Amino acid sequence: MDNKSAIYPSLKDKVVFVLGGSSGIGADFVEAFAKQGSKVAFVGRNEQSANELIEKLKDCSFKPKFYKCDITNLKTLEIAIEDCIKSIGDIGVLLNNAANDERHDFKDTTHEYFEWEYQTNLRPHVFAAKAVIDGMIRLGSGSIINLGSIGWMRKNEKTVLYGIFKSSMHGLTNGLARRFGKNRIRVNTLVPGWTMTKKQIEQHLDEEAEKKIKEGQCLPDKVQPQDISNTALFLAADESKMITSKDIIVDGGWT
Repeated sequence: MDNKSAIYPSLKDKVVFVLGGSSGIGADFVEAFAKQGSKVAFVGRNEQSANELIEKLKDCSFKPKFYKCDITNLKTLEIAIEDCIKSIGDIGVLLNNAANDERHDFKDTTHEYFEWEYQTNLRPHVFAAKAVIDGMIRLGSGSIINLGSIGWMRKNEKTVLYGIFKSSMHGLTNGLARRFGKNRIRVNTLVPGWTMTKKQIEQHLDEEAEKKIKEGQCLPDKVQPQDISNTALFLAADESKMITSKDIIVDGGWT
């Protein structure tokens, strides 16, 4: 990530919590908000990557705090959020980011695999939002940013279950936006296009994928993690205080 992001004064000292912040888009969220002067805490499974990220950001005004956590274990996730609130302060921004877009054949779906997809791609986001709401009410405002996906919009047959739960994020967004709008809590869905994270480049960016991106997008450049984090900064800042219950799609014009 470079230093070309806009500076949002309202994000300084804001407590920000990121699900899945040790790698991919989530790691870029951690870096982007830390460089804004926010007090960032994040959960993830990759302790080595998390520590490397924290070391990289050691000169920020607040060194990000990492909680090693498997988000399918709700108790562990809730304990991490509770500790963040007690040790740092009420959470003003929640980035519901963690997900796994594992490719699969729907015909091979088992009960166990369905449950794993649900426990990874929807359930933790619901209960993370629930865990931060009271603090946002105390603060007098808040921003919940749910991460969606264009995969189900493009009718991707290789990620059917992932698409089911990612599309459900829009329902979560709209319901929470209506329920807590009176508390000035804004809830939006940030929808990345095919974003060039290390995982996507190493596992999925082959000749066929390059062709799909070129044919699908209106813009010629590939979507980068910073394109997503720049949008998240805006949605978290006071500059977007009248934006809620919206789908913000960053996909180069694919959908």
